Amino acid sequence: MPNPILRLFHKLRFLARREKFDADLAEEMAYHRELKQRDLQSADPALSPQEARYAISREFGNDLHLRDRSRDIVGFWFETTLQDFRFSLRQLRKNLGFTVTAILMLALGIAASVSIFAFTDAALLKPLPYKDPNRLVSVFERVALFEHSNLSIPDYLDWKKRNNAFTTLEAYRGNLVMLQGKEGVESVGAGRVSDGFFRVLGVTPVLGRDFATGEDVLSAPRTAMLAYLTWLKRYNSDPNVIGQSVTIDGNPHTIIGVLPPEFHFVPVEPAEYWITLHPEGQCDLRRGCHGIYGVARLKDGVTLQQAQADTASIAAQLEKEYPDSNRGQASNVVPLSQYIVGDVKPIMLMLLGGAGLLLAIAAINIASLVLVRTESRRRELAVRGALGASPIRLIRQFVTEALVLVGTGSILGLAFAYWTTRLLAHLVPADLLAHMAFWQNLSFSPRVFAFAALLAFLAAILFSLTPTVRTSLPEVRDGLAEGSRGSANNTWRRLGSKLVVLELATAVILLVIAGLLGKSLYRLLRVDVGFQPDHIATLFVAAPNATYAKEDQALALHRLMLDKLRPIPGVKAVGVSSALPIDGWGNTTWFRVLGRPWNGEHEEVAERDVSTDYFTVLGAKLVRGRYFNDNDQKSTPRVVIINRAFEKKYFPGEDALTKQISFLSTPPVPIQIVGVVEDIKEGQLDSGTYPALYFSFLQGPDNYFMLAVRTSQAETSVIPSLVEAIRQIDPAIAATRGASMNTLINNSPAAYIHRSSAWLVGGFAALALILSVVGLYGVIAYSVSQRTREIGVRMALGAQRSSVYQLVLGEAGRLALIGIAAGLLLAVGAAVSMRSLLFGVRSWDLTTLIGVSVVLAVAALLASYIPAHRAATVDPVVALRTE
Repeated sequence: MPNPILRLFHKLRFLARREKFDADLAEEMAYHRELKQRDLQSADPALSPQEARYAISREFGNDLHLRDRSRDIVGFWFETTLQDFRFSLRQLRKNLGFTVTAILMLALGIAASVSIFAFTDAALLKPLPYKDPNRLVSVFERVALFEHSNLSIPDYLDWKKRNNAFTTLEAYRGNLVMLQGKEGVESVGAGRVSDGFFRVLGVTPVLGRDFATGEDVLSAPRTAMLAYLTWLKRYNSDPNVIGQSVTIDGNPHTIIGVLPPEFHFVPVEPAEYWITLHPEGQCDLRRGCHGIYGVARLKDGVTLQQAQADTASIAAQLEKEYPDSNRGQASNVVPLSQYIVGDVKPIMLMLLGGAGLLLAIAAINIASLVLVRTESRRRELAVRGALGASPIRLIRQFVTEALVLVGTGSILGLAFAYWTTRLLAHLVPADLLAHMAFWQNLSFSPRVFAFAALLAFLAAILFSLTPTVRTSLPEVRDGLAEGSRGSANNTWRRLGSKLVVLELATAVILLVIAGLLGKSLYRLLRVDVGFQPDHIATLFVAAPNATYAKEDQALALHRLMLDKLRPIPGVKAVGVSSALPIDGWGNTTWFRVLGRPWNGEHEEVAERDVSTDYFTVLGAKLVRGRYFNDNDQKSTPRVVIINRAFEKKYFPGEDALTKQISFLSTPPVPIQIVGVVEDIKEGQLDSGTYPALYFSFLQGPDNYFMLAVRTSQAETSVIPSLVEAIRQIDPAIAATRGASMNTLINNSPAAYIHRSSAWLVGGFAALALILSVVGLYGVIAYSVSQRTREIGVRMALGAQRSSVYQLVLGEAGRLALIGIAAGLLLAVGAAVSMRSLLFGVRSWDLTTLIGVSVVLAVAALLASYIPAHRAATVDPVVALRTE
């Protein structure tokens, strides 16, 4: 193969000698013509010179065409490409309206698709920042209430020892810990892990060392590793941080390492410190107390199904060995990536589909514009063809113009996409973003650029083929004879109407999906939560174990805190709970109903420890019985309040207030049911309502709890006073995460996901509506302009304006009807496939379908009214003169 540089040199030399080449070519062509003329006249002496030259012209063909072919053969394609490029720029500059509209539409479609794909890529396509992430799995127990139930430490140790599917099985859990700093105590996120956790992930510290084997046992020294951002912000990237001491939960820990900047582990985030699991206390040592999760690496050759079967066998063995604690405890093994992504996958695919539909509408609109422009240029193309331009040269001109449009639109679209991606990332609440670490530091990966390039490539093909298929050489020559009036009209009415129907159908799909998501969000935010969330301020309170771990110490702190907080201006009532509503169905317990046969069954329900005034603060309704009071002490018989769901399931048709329950202890300790409250939404907004037990905080106090305060003024104005009062009690107590109850509800994962989906798809739908209506307007307006003579004849023969309105609006109405009908059928199918994303609304919700149909029909008729009015007011004399 010739050297590319040498080849380029020869071509540049040809360009420099262009004039000499043209002169030599003309001389050569003249020489051959002269020889041919002599041959003809020698063969037929009666042939005149003029007749001979005419015969030669017919044989040789058009001079311009021959010159172009000769230049292409010699190698002047670069110059002709530059000519095509300059000509394209002139043509596009002459039609600024078309150019700007096409570029903006393409940029808009690419921006929407690329920005959503960037989020999809980060969540679904980008490999997890671990070694061979496809071999990593999450290991859970499975119970009736939870598909992904956590493990107990004794069960975990047995699974780790007995399994044959994993190279290793490690444990982790996320916690809020108290960090002792220079300015006092604060609550920060931390990950507690077994000693081999980072080795199973294949993560190596960038500074210092990993946890050593055996460093997670109770007798081992306490050590900690820093998240990279923690090292940057809290320790100013100090390389001498290794060996320093940090006090966490009142215990000194030695810093041994710093994790890589790209490391994140979503199930535990946000985690600033990573410390080892030190089993301590009764819960960690009890087989029935579940508080950790498992992560494992599959052995080579072991499949996910084999690992599931292996763990299921171990779970069955443990159930036989420990029937009291492990009854009904099955196993569940899922890919780690699947567990981390969670509910994001169907939402991202839905949003990506919506962005794709918007891009399709934009592409259809641009293709329509290109078709209109091509029809208007048929005479120009016919002249160029008649002068010798080859079909390849004309096609190359179309390709060049398409590349100019697509190149400009793609660059602008990428810029819009980058800005949109940054904006959407900043709109994710910080606490929610911490649990979606794959979206932190979002950037355009090579896959995103490849996706954008693919879109640009497809757009270039579409915009190149659209005029090409309409301008074959025979049609071009016909266009020269016809003047391109009638054929353009018929062509556009056929093709344009089909494209508009496709646009309208696509717009209907987006509008219906947006309507269903919007209605789902409306229903979600109006779910009966079972209490009055207005004017409730919340705080998380963590008191150090060294001072408040004992029950009498925690109880004394509780009483002192109530005495300090109640007199604060704006405070009406103060309550305490182990967990707030809308916070998930964690904190569960097993129970049995005394007086009924029991064979060791595990009935699992949500458990909350609440203070005397907690239900008063929430404004929850007491159905019957009583609330807790100050007489419910540790020394008095235990009491419990149940919710309506509990009563319906376990005491149908019975008086629950006469019943007693017990934990699964031996011997059982009676707990008297003293009250029934209306169901409080303890789980997420889009989850069901399950049975729940509420125990008196005074009978089981803790030094970690949630504070709920009913206020008479704005919640945020009271929170600083609450924090200050708590610090006055003891500076070592952390009071963090202050927020109003309404904020917690509105920023809950379910609410955020439904809201963001509704807004994004709603935005796509609004743009799709505008683009589709503009497309319909373009078709009708162009059709009217091409039928001016016909309309003039009709009016000259006595047609009324109403009949002209009826003619034009009838055509628009027919297109709109077909597009809406097709769109509704497709929309119902799309809604059925995404029904898991809907809440409280059916996939074929009639009000949504009817509303979308009416909106689109009205918009279509309004868009068609302008060309209809223009047609109805045309002067017949002027219309007839147009031909």
